[in-house]
Amino acid sequence: MPTPNRYHLLILGGTAEGAALAQAAIDAFGDRLRVTTSLAGRTEQPGPLPGAVRIGGFGGPAGLTSFIAAQAVDLLVDATHPFADQMARHAREAAEAAQIPRLMLIRPAWRRHPLDRWIEVGDVPGAAAVVPRAGRRVFLTVGPSELEAFARLEDRFFLVRMIDPPREPVPLVDHEIVLGRGPFTVAGERQLMRRHAIDVLVAKASGGAATEAKITAARELSIPVVMVRRPLPERGERVDSVEAAVVWLRRRLALLDRHLRPVSSEG
Repeated sequence: MPTPNRYHLLILGGTAEGAALAQAAIDAFGDRLRVTTSLAGRTEQPGPLPGAVRIGGFGGPAGLTSFIAAQAVDLLVDATHPFADQMARHAREAAEAAQIPRLMLIRPAWRRHPLDRWIEVGDVPGAAAVVPRAGRRVFLTVGPSELEAFARLEDRFFLVRMIDPPREPVPLVDHEIVLGRGPFTVAGERQLMRRHAIDVLVAKASGGAATEAKITAARELSIPVVMVRRPLPERGERVDSVEAAVVWLRRRLALLDRHLRPVSSEG
């Protein structure tokens, strides 16, 4: 019989995909795999997660490498947000230094519909530069850490969506905050945009189903979307579904088993 908790999986999470993978790994491998999910701690009340949970940063690649060694981590899955490019780089560097397998679980990107009115930009400051000629009443869904880029646009109204109430004053003159956590519905997003007379949406190309409703609602209302393109992914193995990640884990566990299996001798 397999030894309980024989291997240790570290999931860099904070996403719906990370949470789903933690549950799927426990369901698929049981006592063979100890699962730890690491959260950055940006959300005050994260949802429940199966397995062990740690909250907070690692202190860069060196700190993550030390954690991997101290906790005897065998496998690493980076299931962070597609825009968490710094964490993705740290994960790659730490996995390389610790010489453990690493997988990126990256949610599928949204596909542009022929009726979408996207204005694609390379970063959030680029989005702020485009807003003045795109609309006057702006639905901002880029995250609280990105609001400073829009602070100089004093002649615009901003509807700002956050998961948690802001810890510091919002650097926008004319704004309203709406709290919410996905998944959202198209009907709800359409109603929200109509109620606030939104005429431009600013979003990151995060992909996934949880927040896609705003893109569909903007399309139906013929509202332009200033879309911040994703950063390029780090090099390495990657999949776009939890199911594919479980297949990867199964293959990697088989290789670990083979490596630990005693070599028989004859004679």
